[in-house]
Amino acid sequence: MQHKRIKRPVNGVLLLNKPIGITSNAALQIAKRLYQAEKAGHTGTLDPFASGLLPLCFGEATKFSQYQLHADKAYRAVLQLGVTTTTGDPEGTVLETRPVEVNDTQIAAAIAQFTGAIEQTPPMYSALKHQGKPLYEYARAGIEIERKARPVHIRSIHLIARQAHTLTLDVVCSAGTYIRTLAESIGAVLGCGAHLIALTRTASGGFTLDQAVSLSALENDSEAARDARLMPADGLVSYLPQIMVSVADAAALRKGQRPHLPNPPAAAELLRAYDPAHHFLGLIEVQNDGLALARRLMNTAKTEPMADTQI
Repeated sequence: MQHKRIKRPVNGVLLLNKPIGITSNAALQIAKRLYQAEKAGHTGTLDPFASGLLPLCFGEATKFSQYQLHADKAYRAVLQLGVTTTTGDPEGTVLETRPVEVNDTQIAAAIAQFTGAIEQTPPMYSALKHQGKPLYEYARAGIEIERKARPVHIRSIHLIARQAHTLTLDVVCSAGTYIRTLAESIGAVLGCGAHLIALTRTASGGFTLDQAVSLSALENDSEAARDARLMPADGLVSYLPQIMVSVADAAALRKGQRPHLPNPPAAAELLRAYDPAHHFLGLIEVQNDGLALARRLMNTAKTEPMADTQI
């Protein structure tokens, strides 16, 4: 007889260093199996050819995964100048090869053009959906879908190294930025074309790659060691301002009531709420009249076994 695997009520955030060659969902499923977790999700995909920081959410933390999607990201990107591909990365076929005759001044000027608020047209080879299907499915069928350019913000681009016809860049950007598209755009401005040949996510929101664990290390951990790697759910929303609420107001919020908060911050601002014992309650919104609305709350009954989390 086959015995059904017993699922555990695991809660928290795992910072995974996703390896090259597997999808984000495949990495999630491996981690979910290792934890024997009841519920799990990730906070935005990394392409199979890319590596780096992939925050995974378990249990109650999945309630806040969508907010990590909106957080700034940081990447180390390697561009191959002089070659363009169908996908803008090494997984595509070569479209064109051109000579590379650019100097450091031209490279610096090209990079500067893409620092700040810009618009990007999402690539066809992306997971963005059209009529319920990801764009890459249309692309593989040879169908071009019209896409609207959308605003993104490149906080900074730093040239780390130039070797022969490759550029290594450190990029900090808003959510929704396509680094493949950025690479192609820089290549177009330089007149030689370019595509992305390597990509590592180095930060997401308040998380950094040096905090992440590899799948191999996770597989070698004991159950207790794996659980010890989990971080509290509020790390997913660390970029939001916080507020302390009284025990009575915390209880009211949990009951679906709208307590009036003394000296509230700016109206309608999404806030991380904590009780006097520094336990994370969830996210609330404060209206103009000072009334607090619960937007997404932790289920304390589910999280009690996991912890005394301090902020």
